[in-house]
Amino acid sequence: MPTSSASTTDSARPAASGGVQSLERAFDLLERMADAGGEVGLSELSASSGLPLPTIHRLMRTLVACGYVRQQPNRRYALGPRLIRLGESASRLLGTWARPYLARLVEETGETANMALLDGDEIVYVAQVPSKHSMRMFTEVGRRVLPHSTGVGKALLAGFPPQEVRALLGRTGMPAATERTITTPEGFLAALEEVRRQGYAIDDNEQEIGVRCLAVPVPDAPTAAAVSISGPAGRVTESATERIVPVLQEIARELSEALANPGGGPAA
Repeated sequence: MPTSSASTTDSARPAASGGVQSLERAFDLLERMADAGGEVGLSELSASSGLPLPTIHRLMRTLVACGYVRQQPNRRYALGPRLIRLGESASRLLGTWARPYLARLVEETGETANMALLDGDEIVYVAQVPSKHSMRMFTEVGRRVLPHSTGVGKALLAGFPPQEVRALLGRTGMPAATERTITTPEGFLAALEEVRRQGYAIDDNEQEIGVRCLAVPVPDAPTAAAVSISGPAGRVTESATERIVPVLQEIARELSEALANPGGGPAA
């Protein structure tokens, strides 16, 4: 690992938050790389971060040496494979942290509760607490589905610009899971506008006939996340929706506060 005197001075300088400035800068650069699609040039990082090129170059050399960044043949920098291990572990822990909140959802709504993330172009379920009803929904943790046929997918993509949604749908296609699945970009964008208007998303027999799902995004989550309940259409009715949605929204806010709390527990 590089140990120049300049990096030693930078590493020892305390940040405004009381941490180490060079660490804060390094993580900020990693997040900027992720926001840019995973591959950037030094000049792009300098323009977006406001840091001088020598500082960025020094930090990137260290990240490359540690395996968290790779230098491509075209001299640009890309996120490195060692981040995959960190991300997988963090995703599992995120599901663990969410379970008490999902358990409350089950207690208050009576239906199976789920948490899902947007991973690339797919939805991945990271946690579930099943309903206590004998007839209940079950989605295997780790299952991946396309966003266009799910409530959680709509809840997550409602916060994206239309051009990004169209690009995602172009990459994944829009196969019909049931006869109720939305299969056109125009229809899906109209559904997202409805999600934004009403504050929650519905999967109405679109992933599986006889099943309805209600979902809301987790606000300000560190990665795009949503919580949902799913149950038989005969129980998740219009009147049940009016009762369930406020509970979903409240628990999503509480989960967001817990994830933002460095202490790991409920926010004070």
